[in-house]
Amino acid sequence: MQLQIIIAREYLERVKRKSFIITTLLVPILMLGLMAAPALMMILSEPEKTDVMVCDATGRIAPLLSGNGEVTFTTTDLTPDALRSDEDIQAYIIIGADAVSRPERDITVYTRGSLSMITDSYITSQLNRAVEDVRLEAYNVGDIRRILDEVQVDCTYHTVNIEGEAETSTSSTLSYIIALTTDMLLYMFILIYGQMVMTSIIEEKTNRVLELVVSSVKPRMLMLGKILGIGLVAVTQILIWGVLLGAASAWLMPSLGAAGDVAANEPELASAIALLADPAYVFGIFGWMLLFFIGGYLFYSAIFAAIGSAVDNIQDAGQLSSVATVPVILGIIASMSVINNPGSTLAFWLGIIPLTSPMCMMARLPFGVPLWEILLSLAVLYASFMFMIWLCAKIYRVGIFMYGKKPTLLEIIRWSRY
Repeated sequence: MQLQIIIAREYLERVKRKSFIITTLLVPILMLGLMAAPALMMILSEPEKTDVMVCDATGRIAPLLSGNGEVTFTTTDLTPDALRSDEDIQAYIIIGADAVSRPERDITVYTRGSLSMITDSYITSQLNRAVEDVRLEAYNVGDIRRILDEVQVDCTYHTVNIEGEAETSTSSTLSYIIALTTDMLLYMFILIYGQMVMTSIIEEKTNRVLELVVSSVKPRMLMLGKILGIGLVAVTQILIWGVLLGAASAWLMPSLGAAGDVAANEPELASAIALLADPAYVFGIFGWMLLFFIGGYLFYSAIFAAIGSAVDNIQDAGQLSSVATVPVILGIIASMSVINNPGSTLAFWLGIIPLTSPMCMMARLPFGVPLWEILLSLAVLYASFMFMIWLCAKIYRVGIFMYGKKPTLLEIIRWSRY
């Protein structure tokens, strides 16, 4: 009964705050806005019009340069000095006599101001293609450019993941994005809510509230109540976002898939849309993320609780909190390696070790992981949490009565042996 009261107090105190309501509603909107902003800016921004003057000493490269509506090439007989002195000319290219054999030395692009990345890339591609065409003419093969264009191919393939008798369309790019996104969310939530437990304990210890509370509640019960109460706040926020995500998956993605002949022209994009439009897939990833978050939060929040009980203020907690924050940071760094090679032996063990398993296993999940590995990782993580609660409760029991002195790490370890 006492545990329920503590959990309810910690939970209701935070979910009733305006800051919780505002962030819960605004963060999904902000994330959607950030995702849509680049595309919207590209649509609304007018393309840059650039007229490039070309002074070609070879007389063979300039005729092969073609514009695209945004970049136009105009051949000129003006000398380089005349082009430099004419301030109305914003960009010009000087092509030397040895440009075909030494283009890196004999081709120079001059601009007044900087060109956009798209314009610069287009000019480079046109110069490369023109020099290649001139070099190909030396082989005296008729229509060699047309032949090369016809045999050139871009193998954009459709990926199917086979698990037993089931076949699931997959997208490597989408798996990478999902792994990276879920990793960052876990990293953010574990640190934010873990440090929230530490801050709450420090504030109550500073106000001497804990001295009154522990007279009627066991220290271990108080610590567990705080951890679970604040954890429920995080779960509530994640569930609200999950409902919004599921609604977007069920209603928005099918409409994107129906727009145009996506499957025929962009199989990779079609595969990604099909996955995101499948509520079972979306809620499956979301469900595993929730389980790993709960396990990771419980594991690390016990450490943060022990640190909060050992110090009197936030400043003193800064150095000790690295004991909990450094492994989380190492986990997110290690997950980058896991994303690049999710099936490696290193990725397997990083997904089992409880210090890194929340982030590293979530980095593997979108690429396909056997069920027994996921369950083993969760079992080890939750078992480690039970041990960590037992260990940190011993530190918490001693630390909440310590005032006026910041303990060393060796002293905290000694407390755990009492």
